[in-house]
Amino acid sequence: MKPIGFWFAHLHQALESSLEQVLAAEALTRRHWQVLNTIDSGASVDEALSPFGELRKTVADLRARGLIDAEDALTEAGRETHLRLKAKVGEFRSRATEGIGDDDYRTAVGVLERMAANLARE
Repeated sequence: MKPIGFWFAHLHQALESSLEQVLAAEALTRRHWQVLNTIDSGASVDEALSPFGELRKTVADLRARGLIDAEDALTEAGRETHLRLKAKVGEFRSRATEGIGDDDYRTAVGVLERMAANLARE
């Protein structure tokens, strides 16, 4: 049996590359998706995405593409793009969790949360 670190790194790479392929069809990145999805949810981009680092360039790029306006709201084109991506990302997530029940998924996430919390106390 391979250790959890192996599977974590392998899964992380697989998730990243698969999501990149989904978003590439719209010439967008994961950060673009996170900003669009955060805006759609009504949350503040700065607050919700602060753990992911500086996003001013991503927000500026989305404005330049006409997907968000000066008030960080989705434009009509932004709403259409978000809806297309939301469906594709939903399919991606379903594919990634195929054959995994809700209880198993919650257990896996819970274990990872506990491990992260354990290491954060150091």
